[in-house]
Amino acid sequence: MSRILVADDNAASRALVRAVLRNEQVLEAVNGQDALDAIARERPDLVLLDIDMPVLDGYAVVKRLRADPQYRALPVIAVTAYAMTGDREKALAAGFSAYVPKPIRAAVLREQIAALLNAGARTGAGEGE
Repeated sequence: MSRILVADDNAASRALVRAVLRNEQVLEAVNGQDALDAIARERPDLVLLDIDMPVLDGYAVVKRLRADPQYRALPVIAVTAYAMTGDREKALAAGFSAYVPKPIRAAVLREQIAALLNAGARTGAGEGE
């Protein structure tokens, strides 16, 4: 069971993610600063991060994470309503590991999470595997 932090100021969005990830341990944060605090305290395996949040937006959070060697490799997925042309590229260039637009499609979200967690497991397993 993976520990996944979902950071979103919208309670309905957090509830949807919790339902989609019912087989995982889901932690929650309601704004960017809350997300940073939860990451330091809970050490999640992966973060689902909304971009448009109060206090600190998702871009500010991912920037801080990527600047800290301790969290540089932490998988962070942008889960956002920003779905215009170029938004995906902007998120990936900012340091997000992947991008999932809202409304969330459960299969796409699960696929992105599995790919990132499996990539991390392979990286941590050593070379030759």
